[in-house]
Amino acid sequence: MITKPLTSLILAALLASGPAQHVSADIIYSFTDEYGVVHFSNVPTDERYAPLSPEGAVAEKPPPIANHPRPPTSFYAEYGAVIEDIARTYALEGALIHAVISVESAYNAKAISRKGAAGLMQLMPETAKRYGVTDRFDPVQNLHGGARYLSHLLKMFDGNMSLALAAYNAGENNVVKYGNRIPPFQETKAYVPKVLALYRRYQGNGGLHGRQEI
Repeated sequence: MITKPLTSLILAALLASGPAQHVSADIIYSFTDEYGVVHFSNVPTDERYAPLSPEGAVAEKPPPIANHPRPPTSFYAEYGAVIEDIARTYALEGALIHAVISVESAYNAKAISRKGAAGLMQLMPETAKRYGVTDRFDPVQNLHGGARYLSHLLKMFDGNMSLALAAYNAGENNVVKYGNRIPPFQETKAYVPKVLALYRRYQGNGGLHGRQEI
């Protein structure tokens, strides 16, 4: 999973140039995405951006995540059909794969976690090897490996999605160790409901099929 990269020093640097001018390019805009990451820009390209006040507070609340439950346009245009094909291959829902990608890497195919997981679905080296993934940074290989693993976990835990997701995050052995329950790890206890919430929202968009706008 991607960690929050922003510090207060970045905000201070952005605001140090003085008060906003009438030209829109001189105004600093900000929004916080669904993963808690704060974004700044003086040339906003996303409708969630709102101008900052001189004190650094966001002048307008950004829309809630429910208004933006779709993957990035550029990624969906390139890989949306691939994900749907992969989902059918492994008897999964495309919405579930999208939800896992959203939480694991936020659609960053080059993402690397502190523990060494890599790519869109954050495959560990042993998991990649297990499912024949030779390049974890190759989006299609990564998607196949992650989807196969998810399919295996769902079968292992009799279709229990919460346990399958807990195993995807913490390892299947840990789920078994704790009596086929979600392990008492803070990250895993936060991970499972986050993925499930996005999965349900993506389901509400017709499985994301044909939806390419943000």
